[in-house]
Amino acid sequence: MNRLLLIKTMQSVAFTLMVLTGVFQSAHAAEQFQPPQDISFTAASDKSVEKYVLLLPNDFTNETPHSLMIALHGHGSDRWQFATGDIGQARAARDVALKYNMIYVSPDYRARTSWMGPKAETDVLQIVEELKVTYRIDRIILVGGSMGASSSLSFAAMHPELIHGVIAFNGTANHLEYENYQDAIHASFGGTQQDIPEEYKRRSAEYWPERFTMPMAITTGGKDTAVPPESSTRLAKIVAKLNPTLLHIHRPETGHTTSYEDSLTASEYVCKHALAKK
Repeated sequence: MNRLLLIKTMQSVAFTLMVLTGVFQSAHAAEQFQPPQDISFTAASDKSVEKYVLLLPNDFTNETPHSLMIALHGHGSDRWQFATGDIGQARAARDVALKYNMIYVSPDYRARTSWMGPKAETDVLQIVEELKVTYRIDRIILVGGSMGASSSLSFAAMHPELIHGVIAFNGTANHLEYENYQDAIHASFGGTQQDIPEEYKRRSAEYWPERFTMPMAITTGGKDTAVPPESSTRLAKIVAKLNPTLLHIHRPETGHTTSYEDSLTASEYVCKHALAKK
């Protein structure tokens, strides 16, 4: 290992330890979230009953503004994966939300196999609008894993004016080239890549790098076959030329996963930069 690489590695380790220490100290001070609230609402798009989980900090008061973290679950899961689940990505997101005294929301966003189709997009917009009526929300951070990461990138690309930070764990940034889970994506988007290519392009973050002006973190695994890393890696390289607050953590040896430590580093990076801009 050359001297420069050794220095960079030591700096990375030091930063991770600092993040871990800071988050654990803050979480201990805040203790925990209040018991989860399972919220039902009538979707404006089709009058169906949809759900999201709401977590408020234990010492929450609506007298002061709070930032909001919206967490999107992976394929085959539901709102509880990131609300109470034990996967590292979910635990890290909740720990960082606690550290910054954030309101934390995890929606179904329409289905276990959502992929942020038009109805899911409308649901998330409605949730944001209704939460802003109830609470004093000043910043919105979007986070997700796998399908949730892909959906976070899609939503942020479609509505950059609403999102102040985005964290994507192992997601795709290009739906026109993505080949897995196509039956679910066809159902969600309303057609195939060949039938409605413009809809797939609209939801592909790679085509809209100039919209990612907010703090951003992307994690990828070099051996990921479920959601191959190439499109998110390309997006990260382009956005890095336009946006100084971009963190890309790539682990060549891992598959479709992000460790708790990397998830924590990514979440802390985005929140630190996004919430400092208040």
